[in-house]
Amino acid sequence: MEQGLELSARESMPAGHPSLLKRWLGRSLAIHAKGLLREPLVHFLLIGLALFVVYGALQKVPRRGSTSDLIELTQDDLRQLRTAFTAQWQRPPTSQEFQGLLDAKVREEILYREALALRLDKDDTIVKRRMAQKMEFLSEDVTAAHEPTMQELKDWFAKNPQGFALPGRATFRHLFFSFDRRGQKAQEDAARALKKLVGKPEDYPAASALTDPFMLQDYYRDRTPERLAKELGSNFALSLFRLAPGSWQGPIESGYGWHLVWIDSLTPGRVPAFEEIEPEVKSEWMAAQRAEYKRKAYESMRQRYEVVLPQAPEKAATSSTPLQVAP
Repeated sequence: MEQGLELSARESMPAGHPSLLKRWLGRSLAIHAKGLLREPLVHFLLIGLALFVVYGALQKVPRRGSTSDLIELTQDDLRQLRTAFTAQWQRPPTSQEFQGLLDAKVREEILYREALALRLDKDDTIVKRRMAQKMEFLSEDVTAAHEPTMQELKDWFAKNPQGFALPGRATFRHLFFSFDRRGQKAQEDAARALKKLVGKPEDYPAASALTDPFMLQDYYRDRTPERLAKELGSNFALSLFRLAPGSWQGPIESGYGWHLVWIDSLTPGRVPAFEEIEPEVKSEWMAAQRAEYKRKAYESMRQRYEVVLPQAPEKAATSSTPLQVAP
């Protein structure tokens, strides 16, 4: 059809007069324009051009005043800046110092928002850990709102008395018989020395001549079983707290050798009465409530998720325990 139009236009092209040539060119261009407008490819190009123009216009519109670009500081924000400075330096900030605090606050907020815009918070271990901590803090805030009654504390204390048990304490002197110096005879020598000390006082002058030098202490004051077990061994601690004060006794084995002991004082462990430790009971009750609430809150959240783990390699699948996630 276009070829026909072109032939007809050529055949009817006027010769000579300029005005006739201009009219002929106008009609020819109009005919060709109508034909092009009916082409689908032309429609597609025009729509794309229009979208490009609209998008460019929108991007040029200033965002000043939008929520993402507005940094509004409240009186509470300013008060917190002053309070933090005063707590650290024990005086209020000067005008110049406060301006510096304000600039730092704005800078931090701008950098934070720009980082969010670049999605720098995605897949960041530190950010994930901090957000998880905030969820923990939220649960603690909820449990802190409940103030226990006196009866609640007493009932809870009655169910958990060992958590408040006071350890026993011992003060004693000892005589040492070394494995390194005496070998297998260390225990026998200690037993022989004990016979010589029967009925003798704690400060018997000849006692030191019967023993070996000890690298640590000769006298231990106010020791708990736990601390004594770290210093001389658990077997020594258990044996010592079975003895009575006021005489030379033993021998008791430690990790270093054998010992004869004179116990000056021995206080057995006990569970104090509720009235003695009411503040401690309340503190432990609050901690237990927070832990229980966080456990239940996590279980509730955990039920909404399904965790998929990678398949174990074929070679390792037969020799290793399959990976599992706690429900």
